[in-house]
Amino acid sequence: MEMHVMAVGTVVAFWGVSFLLVLTPGADWAYAIGAGLRDRTVLPAVGGLLAGYVVLTVVVAAGVAALVARSPLMLTVLTVVGAGYLMWLGVTAIARPSGPATAAESAPDLWVWRAVKGAGISGLNPKALLLFVALLPQFTDPAAGWSLGMQIVLLGLVHTLSCAVVYTGVGTGARLVLRARPGAARTVSRISGAAMVAIGAVLMVEQIIG
Repeated sequence: MEMHVMAVGTVVAFWGVSFLLVLTPGADWAYAIGAGLRDRTVLPAVGGLLAGYVVLTVVVAAGVAALVARSPLMLTVLTVVGAGYLMWLGVTAIARPSGPATAAESAPDLWVWRAVKGAGISGLNPKALLLFVALLPQFTDPAAGWSLGMQIVLLGLVHTLSCAVVYTGVGTGARLVLRARPGAARTVSRISGAAMVAIGAVLMVEQIIG
């Protein structure tokens, strides 16, 4: 019984840290805001972001992420790919800023593409990978009844649930607030794109300096 109480306390403690991290604006926020301005629903974009974090959770639980983190070459490749992807999305958002969604823009075939792009943003983010490698194992208990891998999966799903709530709220809020303001919506879209470019550039510079 004591073991279960300790497990619940550990999960709650992790959720507190995780939720604060999710509340920090970044590339995920920028993409969720863009989806809110562009699509009739933010669910495909947010679902893609969540899928990326589920994949990262599985990778960490399987021990693959730790190997990547210890390999300078693999980490460099992941950083370059992830940073380049973010910068490409950001430049696209700046060049073609989103306005309030239309029926054509919300076609089902585009929803799949929104989800794929979202999964790329979260799944290819080297910062998220390193965060998961450093953070998740700290909240595991070798003496618990569950295996370490299962504990990591549980914590990763808790983080993903927090992301679902925050990113859905951010995207939906952006749409509701800016629905009747197409000019402001395009400005916010450009700002979100610029944030993606900046985050990608920082990742690149950090990798070069490192």
